[in-house]
Amino acid sequence: MHGRFQRADLAPEDFAVVSVHTVGEHLQILLRARCAMTFCPDCAGPCRRVQSRYLRRPWDLPIGGRRVSLVIEARRFWCDSVVCSRRVFCEPFDRDVLARYARRTARLETIVHQLGLALGGRPGAAFPRRLMMPVSKDTLLRVVRRRVSQQSGELTVIGIDDFAFRRGQTYGPIVCDLERRKPVTLLQDRALETSRTFLAAHPSIAVVARDRGGGYGEAIARGLPNAEQVADRWHLMENSSRAFLDAVGKSMRQIRHALGCNVIDPKLLTCVEKLQYEGYLRRQETNEAIQRLAKAGTSIRQIVRQTGHSRKLVRDVLRGQRLDVFRTRPSFLEQWLPWLNDRWDAGARNALALWRGMRSEGFTGQSGVVSQRAQRRRLAEKANQSGLARSRD
Repeated sequence: MHGRFQRADLAPEDFAVVSVHTVGEHLQILLRARCAMTFCPDCAGPCRRVQSRYLRRPWDLPIGGRRVSLVIEARRFWCDSVVCSRRVFCEPFDRDVLARYARRTARLETIVHQLGLALGGRPGAAFPRRLMMPVSKDTLLRVVRRRVSQQSGELTVIGIDDFAFRRGQTYGPIVCDLERRKPVTLLQDRALETSRTFLAAHPSIAVVARDRGGGYGEAIARGLPNAEQVADRWHLMENSSRAFLDAVGKSMRQIRHALGCNVIDPKLLTCVEKLQYEGYLRRQETNEAIQRLAKAGTSIRQIVRQTGHSRKLVRDVLRGQRLDVFRTRPSFLEQWLPWLNDRWDAGARNALALWRGMRSEGFTGQSGVVSQRAQRRRLAEKANQSGLARSRD
């Protein structure tokens, strides 16, 4: 036979119910601790003398479709131990009941944590409101992160890379916990022994993400011989994109020849492109002089002495890495090109009017960018019309 529901069942463990009040749609329960004494958090000595009292108002599980807020009469105690440096301290409660500074009881916190794991932040914020325990999406995510960080202090998956204390002068390794997504420590220098000592002191590490350099790889092999080494995503993307650009740069002459753009008409270039083209012609003269010396059997050192160019420049020329004509950078105008082409085809030719229309649509660039684009289109159309006229004659 089941027992009757008592008023004491409303309170968490070690608490006594003083009174129960209904305030609108809320149920307010006044509680006090059952034990008349507690223990000092520093010296662990028993304390009975109360200095003052204050109220804590955490939320608890709902009852009968009503939100429940607890009003706990917490106490401040004097520590009478002579050897203890603490004089007054707040009454501590069991973490399984009510943690320090907590705004929710432990049993409500557990349900919020499970909802955050199951539904996430934004989708999960609507469901607890129907359960009469509303929490925000940020609170759901914060509770999940806090529980994960409290599970274990051991490192399992880390990333190690260079960190600049003074850019270009002083560097040291930074170690990050990739599971909790937060930095762990900064090592004092990039010496092999420093990294090896730190890694050997954390045998729980199973996976280490690093760059493709050999320095950290050797330190990991010595400090954690059983750990798995992986290349992190950023360095993979950086190295692959750099390798792709180098391959394209070496083949630019063949690419321009295949596209029929091997010969550049200076009349179709804007002022900025003309300056770039003149620089390209000067580089070509330098490249051809270095290539002739290399074909004649001259060593790189002798080429550097005869031409006065740096060793790196000579190596880049011999490797085919200085064949680009225009050293262009990505432009934010590219996403507006369909809009510009549609207006141009509709008969809009005024660059300033086009820029004003783009500004009204959210464009943040200057009018000179649009003017250069319009000038290039006019020169291209003029060249095509003159070509057609000559073909008709």
